[in-house]
Amino acid sequence: MASLRTHICSLLCYTTFLSLISCYNLPENHVALFIFGDSLFDAGNNNYINTTVNYQANFWPYGETFFKYPTGRFSDGRLIPDFIAEYAGLPLIPPYLQPGNNKFMDGVNFASAGAGALVETHQGFEIYKKGGRKFGFLSLGPLGCIPGMKLLVARNTSSCLEKVTTLAHLHNKALSIALQKLENQLEGFKFANHNFYTSSSERINNPSKYGFKVGNMACCGSGPYRGQSSCGGKRQIKEYQLCEKASEYMFFDSGHPTERANRQFAELLWHGTPKMTWPYNLKALFNFL
Repeated sequence: MASLRTHICSLLCYTTFLSLISCYNLPENHVALFIFGDSLFDAGNNNYINTTVNYQANFWPYGETFFKYPTGRFSDGRLIPDFIAEYAGLPLIPPYLQPGNNKFMDGVNFASAGAGALVETHQGFEIYKKGGRKFGFLSLGPLGCIPGMKLLVARNTSSCLEKVTTLAHLHNKALSIALQKLENQLEGFKFANHNFYTSSSERINNPSKYGFKVGNMACCGSGPYRGQSSCGGKRQIKEYQLCEKASEYMFFDSGHPTERANRQFAELLWHGTPKMTWPYNLKALFNFL
């Protein structure tokens, strides 16, 4: 196996599982980014699998802001890992299933919308066995406060779905404990864990502070808070509304951030302070040899 000096491997992962990562025979000091996760990180893998349209975003208006066409990303533009790649001096990391994509010198994106964290679907320590040493994680956000969940609360209230939010809290606590245990057990294991719960809550509750006009409603969808997953009219509900300027919104659809929000989250992951991203940020991990 090549030395860690010749390949610095970083992983972005939305859930608590670890998945296969291999980084062999890279040029000296070359950085490769391998991405695992769900729809927050999926750059288009689900375009190429036989799945329900509920787990696909390869239709308009997804992609309208940056790419000007739907790439399969659940946003109006770029996702968090797209910006991380930019900060690291890498090109956009392509989906693993993209036809003709068989050279992974800069890394590859394995994320798939709807992906879970079951033991049957992901073998935790394999990624470490294959050479992965540096990892980035997002804790769960305030799930009960996303438009798709607020839709389920009584229509005459602005409250969040507290039961779901409580589960997110429990998950985040368990994730923090598990990462610290791994750091103690695995030689060379280093990680960046971003407090996605706090960073998201801040933008939902105080949108103007972060340059948004709307924090609790989606740009694209239908129903209260535009929380129905109808963006694009390809799913069960065909009618939907679309805002004029996605950058004014924290959420693009019922559960996914706009490109502007994704950039802000990526910045916090990349060079955030320990208050938001600990014990390292991703910039430190990329630069640490």
